Amino acid sequence: MHHFQSETEIRAIVNGFELCQTEKTAFKHQDHLVVAVAYLQDSTVSAAIERMRNSLMRFIKYHEVDQRKYNETITVFWFEVVADALAKMPASLNLLERCNRVLQEFPNSALVLDHYSSGLLFSDEARKGFVKPDLRDWKER
Repeated sequence: MHHFQSETEIRAIVNGFELCQTEKTAFKHQDHLVVAVAYLQDSTVSAAIERMRNSLMRFIKYHEVDQRKYNETITVFWFEVVADALAKMPASLNLLERCNRVLQEFPNSALVLDHYSSGLLFSDEARKGFVKPDLRDWKER
C-alpha cells in the first residue's frame, strides 16, 4: 500500500488524470480514490460525482477505451463510501492525511462486490445510471 508524502504527489495524480497524461493502464483503484478525495475536498458529493463522470468520460474517449467501461453505479458507490469515510474524519486533517487514511481503509476495489451481485453491477442499467445495491446497503461495511 502506497502512502503519499506530499500534496504535490496527489495533485500530480489528479492533474495527470484530468489532462489524460496518465496511461490508461496506469490509472488504478488507488488513483481513483485519490481523485475522489481531492474532488470531495472541494465540493459536494453530487458535484464531485459529476466532475468525476466528466473526467472519466474524457479520459476514456482520449485513450479510445470502450465507453461501456464506465460504470455509473461503481462511480457513485465509491464516492458515497469515500464521502462517508471523510465525514467521520477530524475536520482538521489536510488533503494528504485524508488521502492516506482513505487508501488505508479501502485497499481493495472488490469491496463493491460485497454490496452488489456481479450480474447487477455489470448490467447495462448499472453502467448507465445508479442502481441500489442488491446484497447490502453501501453504509454497511
